[in-house]
Amino acid sequence: MLIEVRPDGSLKMLYDDSLKSLMEQGKTEVKRASDVEPDGKGGWTADLTRVGGPILGPFNLREEALDAEKNWLWDNKFGDK
Repeated sequence: MLIEVRPDGSLKMLYDDSLKSLMEQGKTEVKRASDVEPDGKGGWTADLTRVGGPILGPFNLREEALDAEKNWLWDNKFGDK
């Protein structure tokens, strides 16, 4: 779990259902960072272009695409990058 605390006190994190109780403590805004979709050929892709990223894949399993999506977001959209 990675939670970035911003200078204004707001939090930035990747959504996870386990954070629901934390998110109920104040104003919450959830934004979609990517689309994990079937590629029409039996595989899955993670399209991160809406946040300036690549299209990852194809992957054999949806779970693999979700993991790649999460890893890319952690590596590229948090901290001082």
